[in-house]
Amino acid sequence: MIRNKSMKRASLASAVIAAGALVLSTLPAQAATPGVSATEIKLGISSPLTGSAGVAYGKVPGAMKAYFNYINANGGVNGRKITLISRDDKYLPTLAATQTTNLILKDNVFALVGALGTATHSKAYKAAALAKNNVPDLFVNTGFSGFGDTTKYPTTFTVLPSYAMEAKIMSKFIKEKFTGQAVALIAQDDEFGIDGVNGFKAGALTLASTTLYPQSSLTDARAKALLTGLSAIPGKPVLVMFGTTDVTAGILKAAESLDLVSKFTWIAGSVGGDANTLLALGVKATTLNGVVAASFFPDAKDKSDEYVSQFMTINEKYNKGVTFDNVVLQGMNSAMLTVQALRAAGKNLTRAGLISAIESKGAKFAGAGLVPLNYSATSRIGYNGYWFGQLNASGELKPYGGTLAIFTTDSGAGAIEASTYKRPTMPKNGIPTNS
Repeated sequence: MIRNKSMKRASLASAVIAAGALVLSTLPAQAATPGVSATEIKLGISSPLTGSAGVAYGKVPGAMKAYFNYINANGGVNGRKITLISRDDKYLPTLAATQTTNLILKDNVFALVGALGTATHSKAYKAAALAKNNVPDLFVNTGFSGFGDTTKYPTTFTVLPSYAMEAKIMSKFIKEKFTGQAVALIAQDDEFGIDGVNGFKAGALTLASTTLYPQSSLTDARAKALLTGLSAIPGKPVLVMFGTTDVTAGILKAAESLDLVSKFTWIAGSVGGDANTLLALGVKATTLNGVVAASFFPDAKDKSDEYVSQFMTINEKYNKGVTFDNVVLQGMNSAMLTVQALRAAGKNLTRAGLISAIESKGAKFAGAGLVPLNYSATSRIGYNGYWFGQLNASGELKPYGGTLAIFTTDSGAGAIEASTYKRPTMPKNGIPTNS
């Protein structure tokens, strides 16, 4: 009798174990997906929060968090709340590699979003083995056209138009608006600047002078020496500043010290032309007045724009004390794109599913950009065009000549065309439904 009871207990235990194994085998695949639970999606960003680049771009993670918190307060994404883990890489490639690896291995994030910098992120991508682990690398804040190479960067989607696109369109603008004026280029000596140089070649713009400087090397003394040399160019040269905002500020302040502001026609690239940051870095309002800048967004001070207005409202509540500017606009816009990508990937969230969703649906995502998104199975480049405006003393970017003229192109030999694009309407209350 005792033996029979023991056998029954053993049989019952075996049945329980078998049932447990069956339950485990039928759990959805997402249970094994890093950074995803029934209630949370963990995302990560490596970007400069401190250092000279941090002054210019340190607002990006906070802006993204603010938008995600707004979405979380309104139900999240398919019932899950988004957590963004931010790590400071100081705009240093080696540190970016370390911090990105930490996000993957220590923080166990599902995907990366909004990483910033060409040299930093290219090193980080390889070091953290993002391709091997199929980690979605979303809406990278760089225009380096090389990130569009799906063989080398199979999980990456950029958000900015490429620097080659920008330089091509800028070439057309300069040739039409500043005919007969010599053109000098100051650009960062890495993939960023070289992409721009190639774009100017594709745009058939003749450069009287090209200066490439290593990252973080353009000191005040070097900027003054460079401007002194360029001031010898006859007439009123067009000086193109194709670098980060802190460098643009340094060049303009050096010109102030040398009383050379009026000597040049100043053009700032999209990366280095944020007015609020330039003013915060000490550039005089009188110097800023008249500087030409490129953008693919509406001006961040234009409250009549529905995207700017909605993001401003979110910023006031969820990012208190932070001045709304082009950097905050960029961060919130990328966060909105991320929410749409996560929704498009469905409830059974996987890394492969997220990548596939952007390829198939990303071109239709709502966003503040005044030019199209170009995501597809063969394209990982985001926006593809620019317009040019002039900054006034208040830091507002107004269309050059009074008329908004937007042009689109590709990173190669494609034509530069006037855009007829109509962007999607801002989702109700800034909350995408993907409908």
